Amino acid sequence: MVDIGEKKHVYRKAKASGYIKLLPGTISRIRKGELPKGDVLSVARTAGVMAIKNTTDIIPLTHPIPIKGANIDFEVQEEGVKVEAEVKSRGQTGVEMEALSGVMASLLTVWDMVKGFEKDDEGQYPDTRITDVKVTEKVKNDHN
Repeated sequence: MVDIGEKKHVYRKAKASGYIKLLPGTISRIRKGELPKGDVLSVARTAGVMAIKNTTDIIPLTHPIPIKGANIDFEVQEEGVKVEAEVKSRGQTGVEMEALSGVMASLLTVWDMVKGFEKDDEGQYPDTRITDVKVTEKVKNDHN
């Protein structure tokens, strides 16, 4: 682990995003709320926030940090779902990994909840994919 003991506590924010490509029928079911496992976006939002709060349990060398705010947003698009996570903290290290963890957990939860509709006749997922996971913003500010 990197020693952050001498670093100042400052306001930090990070945003990350990612995308899951889904079949048109699956998108329709998400929009109509017609999935056997329940409300996909609500469950995926909860999974994302849990991942943000538990990043140190998922990624071994990250520091536990005080999360001051966490938000997961979704945009259901024509060919998939875009996920955006925003994490805020006041601490000694950034929150990029927390934001990325939130995005990934949300995307994986969407996949899990819709997988029955994404499989082909052989039980494979030829069209489903998670893409474009990235940090979209990083803020470090001594004055907030």
